[in-house]
Amino acid sequence: MRVKATQANSYHYPGIAVVCGTPQFEDAQVDTLLNPTLLVEVLSPATEAYDRGGKFAHYRKIDILREYLLVVQDQPSIERYVRQGDVWILTEAEGLEASVPLESIDCVLSLREVYDKVLDDAVNS
Repeated sequence: MRVKATQANSYHYPGIAVVCGTPQFEDAQVDTLLNPTLLVEVLSPATEAYDRGGKFAHYRKIDILREYLLVVQDQPSIERYVRQGDVWILTEAEGLEASVPLESIDCVLSLREVYDKVLDDAVNS
């Protein structure tokens, strides 16, 4: 689903968008979300720089957004950014035994589960 960063006047398609409460949409088409709580991007060589830079700069302008995850596609590694006031705090989780607390949705994400079907030898070793 498309997400609008209203203050940045930009639209993006995250890998995953999570809403807590009632979703708010831009118009009656119900295809553009305005109030994501958590956004997830899976990094690829083609999009990684933009996901970390320009796209995240736009996402940070969504006042209701609480967490942003960057999932590395070829190794068990997730970066979690969490909003604390006006500051975004980074924590990293690496390895199949690691987990990521998602406070905004009261959940813990296991990297073993995230990478369960990834066939790359580097992940499964």
